[in-house]
This record gives sequence, C-alpha cells and structure tokens, in this order.
Amino acid sequence: MKFLRNQLDKLHPLFDKGGKLQRLYPLYEALDTFLYTPGHTTKGVTHVRDALDLKRMMSMVVVALIPCVFMACWNTGYQANHAIAKMTEKSIAVQYDWHHSVQTAIGLGHDPSSFLDCFIYGLLHFLPVYIVCMTVGGTCELIFSMLRGHEVNEGFLVTGLLFPLTLPPNIPLWQVGVGIAFGVVIGKEIFGGTGRNFLNPALTARAFLYFAYAGQISGDKVWTAVDGFSGATALGAVANATPEVGMKAVETIQYPWGPEPITWMSAFLGTIQGSMGETSTLACLIGAAILIATGIGSWRIMTGTVIGGVVMAFVFNAFAGSSNNAMFQMPPWWHLVVGGFAFGTVFMATDPVSASLTETGKWCYGLLIGSLTILIRVVNPAYPEGIMLAILFANCFAPIIDYFVAQANIRRRGVRYAA
Repeated sequence: MKFLRNQLDKLHPLFDKGGKLQRLYPLYEALDTFLYTPGHTTKGVTHVRDALDLKRMMSMVVVALIPCVFMACWNTGYQANHAIAKMTEKSIAVQYDWHHSVQTAIGLGHDPSSFLDCFIYGLLHFLPVYIVCMTVGGTCELIFSMLRGHEVNEGFLVTGLLFPLTLPPNIPLWQVGVGIAFGVVIGKEIFGGTGRNFLNPALTARAFLYFAYAGQISGDKVWTAVDGFSGATALGAVANATPEVGMKAVETIQYPWGPEPITWMSAFLGTIQGSMGETSTLACLIGAAILIATGIGSWRIMTGTVIGGVVMAFVFNAFAGSSNNAMFQMPPWWHLVVGGFAFGTVFMATDPVSASLTETGKWCYGLLIGSLTILIRVVNPAYPEGIMLAILFANCFAPIIDYFVAQANIRRRGVRYAA
C-alpha cells in the first residue's frame, strides 16, 4: 500500500493547480480519497470534529444495502428458475438470451432449490444494470465536477446502487443509462450537486423511467427474467382482483409460476415478484438497523412513515364494504410487506438531503409519506405502487414543513422569554 501511496503522490503535481492535467483533478482526487483518508485536516476552534464524515456516511449506507443486493440477485434467479421449470413442464419453446447461454456455459441448471443457480442467474441480470448505472451516472458526475472545479462526491455511490435496486430485471440497459443520467443531471446537478438537491436523485430517475417508458417499467412482463413469461406483482394482482364473496383480496394472490398462494411470510421474506431489491422486508429491516445504529437513518421518519401507512390502511379497511375496489380490503400488515414500502421507508425517505431536518418535521414528513403511499395505492388501482410518488411529493414539502416547525419554535421562545 505504501508503493501505491508513493505513486499517487508522484502524480499529484500533474493534477494540482498549474499542472498539465489540472482539469482532471476531480478524477484524481476521487481515486485518492477513495483509497486513502484525505491529507487535509481542519484546524482551530471554529470547526466541529466528527469521525463520521461524508465518505464514511455514504459507505455505511452502501453496507446497509448489501442485504438487499444479495436478495435482489437470489430472488431474481429464484423467480426465473421457477418460471423456466414451469415452461419446461409444459414443453413451451423458449428463446434463451445471453444470460441463459452464459449459465449453460458455466454448467448451471435451472434448479429453483439451488441457491447457487438462483444467485448467479440473478447476478447476471443485476450486474449489467449496476455497471451501466455506475458508468453513465459516474460520467455525468465527473463532467459536472470538472466544469465546476470541485471534487467528485461519494454520494453517487449510494444513488448508483439505490437506482438499480428499484428496477425490474428485464429493463433494457439503454433505459438504465437514460434514467440515471436524468436523475443525476436534472435531479441533483442543476441545483448545485450533492447537498443542494431537494429531490431524491434515485427516485427522480425512477419516476422519469416510469412516465417516459411505462411499458418497460410496469405491467406484468418485466418482473420475471425469462423471455416469454409474464406475471404480476402482489400489488398488481390485488389491484386487479375480483375476490369471491367472503374471500379477502390477499387470499387470491398466487405465484405466477404455479397455483401456490403467496403468504404474508413469503412477502416478508421477499420470495415474490417485484423490483429487484425491493421485495424483501427482512433485508430492509437489517439495513434499517444498521442505519439507525450508526445514526445515519432517522428512526423518526421510518416510524412516522409506518404509522401513517397503517392508520390510512385501517381507514380504507373501514370502507371496504362500500367499494368494489379490492385494494380497500388489503390489511395494513400486508401493505408493509408488498411493493416498495419497506425499501422506500428505510433508504429513500431518510435521505438526509431531501428529507426534513427538524425533529418534529421528521415526524410530519414520515406521516405524510406513509399516508400518501396508501392513498395512492388504494384510490388509484391503475398505479398500485405509491411510495415513489409519495416520497417525491414529500420532498417538495420538506422545506415548508421545517419552516413552520422553526417558526413555531421561535414563537414559543418569544413567549417564554418575553419581558
């Protein structure tokens, strides 16, 4: 490591001010600070010293996302291998894509019970999406850093991992590139970069793809990584359900590759259809524990979101008998484990830049997200997943929430200390 440190020090004059490669200094600085602690430290009594700097904060968020990444790879392969097994049983000809060819070349079958088969198959779908996302998004970050003359921020490491986890496995790679470029440029850089954006960049990219290319980001043909096979998500199945008299809507949900019903525990563990990294509530809870323990994620926002969602779901349950909409029947505990509710609550709503900053405001912010999520899901069954729009809507109101909280504190202090 000392050899690498010496080589970086030798290259430093080329990228420093006045060097031949001065404009590429952000690229050098990004590599240097990624490998080593920055050599510049603040001095004096006017600065606050904290062991948790931006780099460590973003690194911990990446660590918290690891369970979701592993689940994304395994469950993508799990769903696909079950679908392949079903299609094979029915003797349906399948035109295999390059993922199948690679899998055959390395000697893997399509055994749904094999962890290795499922994980590698899913990895062959998740990894290209992640690589395209990091390449295109990182390039956009680098270009803006060079134009503005500041360093590349580590915040993109989080955005570049969050965005692929919100996508279906069959999304075209060119759309991944277009989406992340939109999220980075429009959602963050035009407002000044990391720390100045009022919208979550990953959700901005996801929303752009949803409204620009709805056919490739929604429906029932994008959730299983197998050509010629389709199956709706649990939320989509309930939204389109017509349950029999005396039967609850959630009792009609079945796996697309067989008559086996989807249980609440299956949805909690994440063995269901959905975006690659959003299906497992258990993986999200592990990530939540890490974020809360390290002081990065706000437990107030998470708790407020859950409370808002549960209360709103109970309200709609009370009116289930007066509506033909099956979503009115979905119990609150089901809302918490299907769709992207858990993932959005833990990793998206708690974004420290776009969320509320005041302690009271965090409760209001979380309650707003939770209630809006269920409202969108139930009232508009054509769009059964509401967490994305709810968070983006709350992002716009976060400064207003903090403003009124601050003004209320000022008024209380004025009354308290009035002469």
